[in-house]
Amino acid sequence: MLSESVLCLLTEDLLIRILEKLGPDRKPWRLVCKDFLRVESVSRKSIRILRIEFLLGLLEKFCNIETLDLSLCPRIEDGVVSVLLSQGSASWTRGLRRLVLSRATGLGHAGLEILIRACPMLEAVDVSHCWGYGDREAAALSCAARLRELNMDKCLGVTDIGLAKIAVGCEKLERLSLKWCLEISDLGIDLLCKKCLDLKFLDVSYLKVTSESLRSIASLSKLEVIDMVGCSLVGDDGLRFLEKGCPLLKAIDVSRCDCVSSSGIISVINGHGDLEQLDAGYCLSELSAPLVKCLENLKQLKIIRIDGVRVSDYILQTMGTNCKSLVELGLSKCVGVTNKGIIQLLSGCGNLKVLDLTCCRFISDAAISTIADYCPDLVCLKLESCDMVTEKCLYRLGLNCSLLEELDLTDCSGVDDIALRYLSRCSKLVRLKLGLCTNISDIGLAHIACNCPNMTELDLYRCVRIGDDGLAALTSGCKRLTKLNLSYCTRITDRGMEYISHLGELSDLELRGLSNITSIGIKSVAISCQRLADLDLKHCENIDDSGFWALAFYSQNLRQINMSFCIVSDVVLCFLMGNLKRLQDSKLVSLPKVTVNGLEVALRACCGRIKKVKLQRSLRFLLSSEMLETMHARGCKIRWD
Repeated sequence: MLSESVLCLLTEDLLIRILEKLGPDRKPWRLVCKDFLRVESVSRKSIRILRIEFLLGLLEKFCNIETLDLSLCPRIEDGVVSVLLSQGSASWTRGLRRLVLSRATGLGHAGLEILIRACPMLEAVDVSHCWGYGDREAAALSCAARLRELNMDKCLGVTDIGLAKIAVGCEKLERLSLKWCLEISDLGIDLLCKKCLDLKFLDVSYLKVTSESLRSIASLSKLEVIDMVGCSLVGDDGLRFLEKGCPLLKAIDVSRCDCVSSSGIISVINGHGDLEQLDAGYCLSELSAPLVKCLENLKQLKIIRIDGVRVSDYILQTMGTNCKSLVELGLSKCVGVTNKGIIQLLSGCGNLKVLDLTCCRFISDAAISTIADYCPDLVCLKLESCDMVTEKCLYRLGLNCSLLEELDLTDCSGVDDIALRYLSRCSKLVRLKLGLCTNISDIGLAHIACNCPNMTELDLYRCVRIGDDGLAALTSGCKRLTKLNLSYCTRITDRGMEYISHLGELSDLELRGLSNITSIGIKSVAISCQRLADLDLKHCENIDDSGFWALAFYSQNLRQINMSFCIVSDVVLCFLMGNLKRLQDSKLVSLPKVTVNGLEVALRACCGRIKKVKLQRSLRFLLSSEMLETMHARGCKIRWD
């Protein structure tokens, strides 16, 4: 009572400031304090809905929101939107500025238009991965006249007509992403560039556009970023249009553009001395000397990614001389990367924070030790498949790179327990990948657990010497883990699952191929890990119905599950698919105890909210066509394995 009376004396502004200091999970505070409940109801600016039955109540309670995220809420349909706007005052729509509808495949053009028109202040909309969206939905989006940001990635049905409607209706657009909108051509891009003159960011990746589109894009005087990954019909002639256009261009991505060469990239560089980011992965056969020489003109260049390109020691040395402002360098799968080249590169690039050397197999301790000595501010280092790496260089990393947050050592066979002991000095590690490091054991994992309390993501894929004792140490020291991959760590048993159940923040768990865990272990995880959203149980053949009953009852936040090759019956599968109200993606390949009828009943139980399902190819003509058509009509994508 005393604490509550003191809070009553504080002004609303002070209460809001206190609430902001309490962290993202404010629910416990507002449940025990009416003052916190009151101020949050008027001050909260964003909300993400997980369960549709709470949608109306939450929107009435938090009526001053500016961002509404419905991407994780299944069964958003036209009828739901109509009810939502017809009941109550709908005052929440007046100030809404950002609307996230990613993967809301059940919402059609009618419901989308009603929703858009009800939000007069709307400035940003995300309808990415609504793969059924076409020109009618684009027309609905065009009603948002104040729109400045629009994400339409993988809206597969949108054509030039739909894009034209958006261009005419949303002339204030500043950011537009059209990645994988395969029906859009040069015609649509040309009209877009004539109408939306304020564009600063444009993504046309994987579109079937030609160099003519770049002629149009070059007229955008405010454009700062252009992404055109996988535009196989765009060539050097298109990049030459950009040389004299887009005066404010800061970043360009031409990765996987098969017809682009060094000549085209040089054209862009010659016209844009203030370029800060260049992505040219998998589009050049080699990094030519003229191109590297040209980089000298880019005094502001901070990021360059040239994955898959052939380089030489001389080229890397020249980059070190010419690119002294680099903070991120991507050399993933580059041919010709050697210790000598890296050492020469680092003599001039000591400010690197992110370095990707994935699959640079000739890199050894000498190069990594030099990285550790020259780059004390390193935050992210990727060394996947650099199998000459040993504990010697990890000693240097642990000694000098105290800011390191992300390290990928996947398939580095030289990494052992001693290496992990040295690495554990990097106490700020957040993400660590150790998949296929078969020489690490529970002892090494214990070193990481004791010294890296901030770890949120850990990959131990096929680390076959990791067992229950390692998990005991891990769950004791790394309580913030949200993602954990233990696939094919076959020594793990139900005792290990009991330890995992202590990870209250865990959302993503991969247990593929763990033949020694049973329903007992899975039940302990289901009961305690309430935030679990993604679970992979493929080939966990000793989990029976009782384990899946527990998941159906306790794991109400599950959005994705892989049950392929598991032993589950018709009845339990139907209950699980029907009871997991947030489930959006399931893999159900080769379920030996499930009949065709049982599978069909299970799919009907979740039809209307599930968005992806993977099934055995042989069932394609055994399941009823009516049911499959209904699922497709309700926005579910079926993949046949």
